[in-house]
Amino acid sequence: MSTKFRGMHILSVDQFQRDDIGVLFAVTAKMEPYAQRRKITRVLEGCVLGNLFFEPSTRSRISFGAAFSRLGGSACDTTGFQFSTMAKGESLDDTSRVVSGYVDVIVMRHPVEGSLKEFAAATNVPVISSGDGPGEHPTQALLDLYTIHKELGRDLDGLDGLKIAMVGDLKYGRTVHSLSKLLCLFKNVQFSFVSPKELSMPAEIVQRCRESGHQVQETQQLYAGISGADIIYVTRVQQERFTSEEEAERFRGSFVINQHVYDKYCKPGAVLMHPLPRDSRAGAQELSTDLNQNKRLAIFRQADNGIPVRMALFALVLGVEELVEQDNRPVRWFVPPTFGADEI
Repeated sequence: MSTKFRGMHILSVDQFQRDDIGVLFAVTAKMEPYAQRRKITRVLEGCVLGNLFFEPSTRSRISFGAAFSRLGGSACDTTGFQFSTMAKGESLDDTSRVVSGYVDVIVMRHPVEGSLKEFAAATNVPVISSGDGPGEHPTQALLDLYTIHKELGRDLDGLDGLKIAMVGDLKYGRTVHSLSKLLCLFKNVQFSFVSPKELSMPAEIVQRCRESGHQVQETQQLYAGISGADIIYVTRVQQERFTSEEEAERFRGSFVINQHVYDKYCKPGAVLMHPLPRDSRAGAQELSTDLNQNKRLAIFRQADNGIPVRMALFALVLGVEELVEQDNRPVRWFVPPTFGADEI
């Protein structure tokens, strides 16, 4: 049983060592039958999650709620400032102290970088970050790494020497910030950062990758940047971080990967990832819908992996990871053999 995670806030990938990732992924693998509706557990029955999203979210909010529910807990949600007491001027500190009196664990997303650290400092209830502005998104990075491990069929040691291209809005894309930091725990990673100059990866992250002994290429050339990569991780233009729609529009559609580009410029078997939502509007299409039948398009499997990873985090921070299998039973309702219509 690992006690390091118990009662721990999950605010940054900087908290993790390589051995911690091994512990988390071992628990995640045990969670997969529950995430895939093959078993039921009620190990968190009576436990309450405060799911606080002060910024729009679909996947992350539902994913955290579903993960908690799969463990038998219940979730209380709030979405948007207009529906919270923060609209009345309440501080993060006061909100934290009040909400932690109601719930056992808190997931929070906030548009201001650093806000999660301030919020967590006001409570001993575990707080898990779901993103703070352009800062970090630690659980997305963990599920991304779990996806890389599964898609490539490699154990953690096998991720040494990984070649990864990150494409798109690298300035404001918090998922690539967290994933880059997490990959610094490995050896000899080859990073290719592909973006318009104005949306390049923050200098402190580039420096960190280099100081950790990794190779870093920064380029504005898509085809050269993705050539030879094992993983191609694409992000949309983070429109909500720009001061105007017109400013964001200048960059939308800067780098488009479609089936033709994949066939001509990508390494055979290269895995395509995206944190979603991908922008499928005309003129954007950073990952074209003509890739939907490409078996190396992992974006939906990537999203699915969020459930067992987040279940594992809840189990670890609440100290029930060893009890899950003692409290399980078969599923009683109809469960389809696959969940995505394109997989049927």
